[in-house]
Amino acid sequence: MIDFVQNLIDALSLGSLYALVALGIGLLFGILRLVNFAHGDFITLGAYALIIPSSNVVAKMFIGAWNWALLIPAVCAIVVLVALLTDVLVFRPLRRTSAPTLMIASFAVSYMIQNGVLMAYGARPKSANLWPGLTAQIMMAGLRVPLLQVVTIITTLVLMGLLTLFLYRTRWGVQMRAAAEDFRMAQYLGVRGNFVIGLAFAVSGVLAAAVSLLFLAQTGSLSNVMGVPLALFAFVAVVVGGMGSLPGAVAGGFLVGFVIIMLQAYLPSDLRVFRDAFAFAFVILVLLLRPSGLIPSRTLVERV
Repeated sequence: MIDFVQNLIDALSLGSLYALVALGIGLLFGILRLVNFAHGDFITLGAYALIIPSSNVVAKMFIGAWNWALLIPAVCAIVVLVALLTDVLVFRPLRRTSAPTLMIASFAVSYMIQNGVLMAYGARPKSANLWPGLTAQIMMAGLRVPLLQVVTIITTLVLMGLLTLFLYRTRWGVQMRAAAEDFRMAQYLGVRGNFVIGLAFAVSGVLAAAVSLLFLAQTGSLSNVMGVPLALFAFVAVVVGGMGSLPGAVAGGFLVGFVIIMLQAYLPSDLRVFRDAFAFAFVILVLLLRPSGLIPSRTLVERV
């Protein structure tokens, strides 16, 4: 039983990361009908923001000491700025094109970011010992729970709560939900389309920055494609949960995390190398039973 509870905590921690990434992807899809595969590269940029060349005075002041009170806003600002630039320079001119065109554009942005990181930092992986105090373990009823897992789960719950309050209790959040349900009608009612879409990119950037810090604290290593696997599994979570449904994205993220950890724990040792294949087979089974996802969106109105 103790082993199962330990695996369950691991699954909650991994599922929390997938849920945050899935929220960032699902938020943009709900409004723009954009499957933004560059979201994983926003996570990569958030991690590489920590190793801005030390000659940079701003980096020394805000990031060099890794004081969390300065570090978190600085990384969020960098990722949000990049997300907004991609919207203005790439996606806004393509706004009236088809969904496949937007998706292909997101692939182009992804490859540009990956190769830009290679040009700036080289191909060798980097290391960063971010917040080493989080590696401590907490004893709970016979369980050894890493403090970082507790922080990851709590951070995810706080961010989901804040996002819920933002979407349902603020004027901007109401406009975003209206645009997600029927973008054209929302524009007729006075919602500024460019502003709402830019706001969605900014919120997704904040979520990507949070994931980059949590993921880097877990792995301690950086590469130019470090965010791609997270985005891939998060996209699967969005599909499983229901395209266009934010609660579905969260549920899908936790489900995918649970399946991966349990397969890793309970598969025979000679089959563990095929863990991801079993995980995707489970995803196919879920979609066969519920093609629209676990929590389907109430409406998916195509925007022309």
